Amino acid sequence: MNPTDDTLLEFRALGPVQVRRGGSLLDLGPRQRRVLLSRLLIAEGRVVPVQELIQSLWRDGPPPGAVSSVRAHVSRLRSVLDIKRIGPSATLVAESSGYVLKVAREARDTAVFEDAVHRARTAASRGLLVQSHRTLEEALSLWRGEAFQDVGDQDFAVRARNHLDALHHEAQELLASVLLKRGDVTGAINAAEVLAASTPLREASWATLMRALYADGRQTEALQHYERFRSALAEQGLEPSPWLKRLQTGILRHDSTVVDDVSPLLAPTPSPASRKTKHAAPLIGRGEEMAQLSAVLSQAAAGQTGCAVVVGEPGIGKSRLLQELAARAVSAGFAIVQAQMGLPLHRNDQSGPSPATQLLHVLRRRARGARGGRVTDRAARTSPERPLVCLIDDADAAPVEYQAEVKQLVDALPDGSIAVICAVRDPHDPAFSPLLKALMRRDATWLTLEPLTLSEMVEMVAVYDEHVTPRAAAALHRRSSGNPFVLGELLKLPADRRTGPGARVPTAVRSTVMRRLAELPVPIESLLEHAAVDGEWLDMALLADLLKMPLPKLLPLVDSAVAARLLTWEADLDGEATSGYRFPELAREVVLSTLPPSRRQLLHAAFAERLAAVSEDPSQERLARHVQGAGALAAGVCATLPDQVGPNVETSSR
Repeated sequence: MNPTDDTLLEFRALGPVQVRRGGSLLDLGPRQRRVLLSRLLIAEGRVVPVQELIQSLWRDGPPPGAVSSVRAHVSRLRSVLDIKRIGPSATLVAESSGYVLKVAREARDTAVFEDAVHRARTAASRGLLVQSHRTLEEALSLWRGEAFQDVGDQDFAVRARNHLDALHHEAQELLASVLLKRGDVTGAINAAEVLAASTPLREASWATLMRALYADGRQTEALQHYERFRSALAEQGLEPSPWLKRLQTGILRHDSTVVDDVSPLLAPTPSPASRKTKHAAPLIGRGEEMAQLSAVLSQAAAGQTGCAVVVGEPGIGKSRLLQELAARAVSAGFAIVQAQMGLPLHRNDQSGPSPATQLLHVLRRRARGARGGRVTDRAARTSPERPLVCLIDDADAAPVEYQAEVKQLVDALPDGSIAVICAVRDPHDPAFSPLLKALMRRDATWLTLEPLTLSEMVEMVAVYDEHVTPRAAAALHRRSSGNPFVLGELLKLPADRRTGPGARVPTAVRSTVMRRLAELPVPIESLLEHAAVDGEWLDMALLADLLKMPLPKLLPLVDSAVAARLLTWEADLDGEATSGYRFPELAREVVLSTLPPSRRQLLHAAFAERLAAVSEDPSQERLARHVQGAGALAAGVCATLPDQVGPNVETSSR
């Protein structure tokens, strides 16, 4: 970048949000305008819908004329960014659904920093220590304070800031390792001590410190630091990795081959362009839920017992939310115990006590002021002086006796620094009712995870595959119904098998749907077969007619299919305040695939006959589709069809 070029814009977010042109800072105006610019920067070239911008600018509710205010802020930003603009802006562009900031990657200091850290790690792994050292110093010099410093605690900024902070720490760890490899032992020790103190549960920092102390001839101190770190992990139910254990053994034995093994520290990471995998995916679209769960943690940290219930269908992201909450709780100094209620906590002891029993045991020891006790396969040693969070996943999937034990746990909670978070799939399950009531008596916070919105889905798709177009992302959003797990399965398929004419149903999704179908009684199966043949939206009156069933009897069957997560109820279709039952694409395709060709033809013929009989002006497209699907069975219907439908049917029937 050429700082003297008076046409070049440089966007800086590693500190207060700034824009520079030719070395001079631009006046961005009031804070709301910097929030707007930050939201557009974080989108990294993706369109941000107007409603999301409004939510970012006015967290307590938009004022009258919020859309006009957003337009005004955008207009003023354009006047600052495009001083020589003639015609529409090429930098801050208006799209049909919102706005997008189109700037080169090298114009954003956040991207420059990410790329530099990747280059430095690659250089270090190849032994180019001077080059790596220089690149790291240049990268770290870009930081002027906290990332997106003047945007506050906005959810969108918190996600970006957490990612950048983690990368900043990795860069500092890498620099300490490079210093050590270059022989600057004192510099490496000083850097590693600061890192270990700032993140006491981060293994790489402690490993660097141990290696540096050993290189300085301070073997005893290196081993003492290992014990400090091991004890800190034990408080959280964790253990050092096998690599760190080998490092400790190497120090004990003066084994230089182990002590010099820095591969976990210097191994090259994927570049930002290739890092888009589901394993590295950030938590997307759950800012409000995370804020409410964080409030429960704050309540516990203040010495008050807190509870929360997270509700959502399978694959919607409950476990991912708990995983993120656990990471934040550890950073905040909480001790953690976790239970997957469908599984025993001890993987190697399937006959061991239930998860709830083990959690109760922990709380009883805690109440007595005791320390120690392995609780999960990750273990958990809790101290009565530290706040504790119990994370219970799939609470409603547990056997009744397990749920009774969890209810006992909730009823027995002592007043104090404890938070209990339960994730459930179906809160209406009668077996779950006693536990649910116990949680509600504790004034539990109730959170329902909704499907991801289109804009959130676009953001998530970019994490998996940055080459997916917005149009393709919209198709994936509809096909996955906003379910993150289903989206991930779709993105495992080749691009031409995800949507469109060549689309396929992912194996894992098909298995799930088939399992749900197998649990349904015959009348609901018949209902779903008819509905699948007809189309996406259920025509309740016509279905009742074909199934020879009064509508009051049909509705409970439909609701049972909704409870089985095969149909959905959707309101306000197309903004017209209408409602209806919908058959999601993937589930409908699975049901259709189970029908023999003869059964399909019979159902299509039945629909065609009834549509022609019950309506004076049936939908020609819908009727033609059923007649075509009926094949030769539609011959009796053809005589009653309009001329524009009939010839098509005859052709398709041959």
